[in-house]
Amino acid sequence: MAGTGHRPVRPRPAHGLVRRLAAPLGVLAAVVASFAFVGVVDPNEPGHYPACPLLALTGTYCPACGGLRSAHAVAHGDLATAAGANLLAVAGYAAFSLFWTAWAVRAARGLPTAGPRPRAGHWWALGGLLLAFMVVRNLPSGEWLTP
Repeated sequence: MAGTGHRPVRPRPAHGLVRRLAAPLGVLAAVVASFAFVGVVDPNEPGHYPACPLLALTGTYCPACGGLRSAHAVAHGDLATAAGANLLAVAGYAAFSLFWTAWAVRAARGLPTAGPRPRAGHWWALGGLLLAFMVVRNLPSGEWLTP
């Protein structure tokens, strides 16, 4: 292809794929290990995990209350129980799955994996969502959101 200005496309070596997927697979391994641990060590049995300090001190459910029970139910394939323990955590697990998949696919294809960075407004929106979830789940009308 002399004179065309195009370089021939060379196939990427297999070790490059392994290198590109190292971080996504490492994160996946950590998440799977965490869910496996919570799946084996039942948070429904007292004494395995510390109690939520906010719940213990004030009787108020924080946004994370029920998160371990939710993870335990997900580890056992029981999505209905997981949603009943912490609906927001289940939404977070789904969001993580989508973001992780996009990251792994981009890494496998050799594309840049650093996506758009969250801006201040995104963090404020997330904080507002967590606060609203906490408030609603502690109201009598939001009892269906309590773990």
